[in-house]
Amino acid sequence: MLESVGALTGSPWIYAVVALSVLLDVFLPLLPSGVLVITAATAAAASTTTVTAAAGGTTPPQVPSLLVLTLCAATASVLGDLVAYRLAWRGGERLDRAIARSRRLTSAQDRLGVALSRGGGALVVVARFAPAGRSVVSLGAGAAHRKVKEFLPWSAVAGVAWAVYSVGLGYFGGQWLGAGWLGTAVSVLALFLAGALAALVVRRPAHTSEAVPAPAAGTPART
Repeated sequence: MLESVGALTGSPWIYAVVALSVLLDVFLPLLPSGVLVITAATAAAASTTTVTAAAGGTTPPQVPSLLVLTLCAATASVLGDLVAYRLAWRGGERLDRAIARSRRLTSAQDRLGVALSRGGGALVVVARFAPAGRSVVSLGAGAAHRKVKEFLPWSAVAGVAWAVYSVGLGYFGGQWLGAGWLGTAVSVLALFLAGALAALVVRRPAHTSEAVPAPAAGTPART
């Protein structure tokens, strides 16, 4: 995998490829955008090591900037969420029927609504790491017509957290384990483990009790 990405690591095209992959995987969750981000960061670790070893020479560093790589991944993640959210918002009755037929989408939509209405969007952040969780949450928020000010800030937090985690895995995995198959494989495994844990959290039934509304002023309480 490193060989296939290696030709791009010294070119600005690596940023475009990463951004496009992250942007589209909200609609095509099978796209390995996380693996691509990790691989690019691992290649950056390899190039950084090479440049450091050859310090004092005239060879320019052939590495993707970790900062730019992180910004590209995070920005593309938020933009993809927003596009999916807006499409679901305008989806109409056909999308509503499709969601109603999916127990997973219906459950996620209900849990998301409760979380956002209470001012907490941790579910959005956790779901970003779960397989297809990003798609479910973004489409669910749009279909439920949640306010953009309730959804978008948490989507931004989720995108940044996921991008930093993925780039960090690739870079430090390459630094500690070597910028080869071992470092890449261990980093990808750590990403998958985080996704499995996030999936368990997202799928866990919400233990919420329905609040009993307080009686209006002047209304006798039931006995």
